[in-house]
Amino acid sequence: MKKTEEAEADRRFCRHNMAHLLDVARIALILRDREQPEIEEDLIYAAALLHDIGRFVQYEDGTPHEEASASLAPAILKDCGYNDKETDVIIEAISMHREKRSASQRNLNGLLYRADKMSRCCYACDAAEECGWKRNKKNRILQY
Repeated sequence: MKKTEEAEADRRFCRHNMAHLLDVARIALILRDREQPEIEEDLIYAAALLHDIGRFVQYEDGTPHEEASASLAPAILKDCGYNDKETDVIIEAISMHREKRSASQRNLNGLLYRADKMSRCCYACDAAEECGWKRNKKNRILQY
C-alpha cells in the first residue's frame, strides 16, 4: 500500500488507499446483507482489502492491477489462514473486479465489482470534470 500511496501522491483523481479499500468493504457488506447473506463477511473483507494491492505494479511496469493483485494476494491469504477453496474464491473476485460481466453475478465477484464502482465519490470530487470516466459512469449521488 505504501508503494501505491507514493505512486499516487500527486494524483488528483480517485486514490487507491486504505479509505478506498474500506469503502469497498463497507459497501460490499451492505449489498451482501440486502442480496446475498450467504457470502461470508471475512471473504468480503479479504477481497476488498486486497483487490487493489497490486496497483503499484501497474504504475511500475504496466501490468493490469487486477492481475498483479491476484498474483500478490495468495501469499497474504495463506499467512492469514485462508484455505485453498477460500483463496480461490477471493482471487477470482480480485481478478474479475474490473470485468463488466461481473456486475450481475450473484457471488463475491459481483459484490466486489459493484462495491468498487459505487465507492467512487464523484459527487464530492474537485476533479470530477477533468476525470476520464464517462459521465454516466460517475457516481453523482451518495447511495451507501
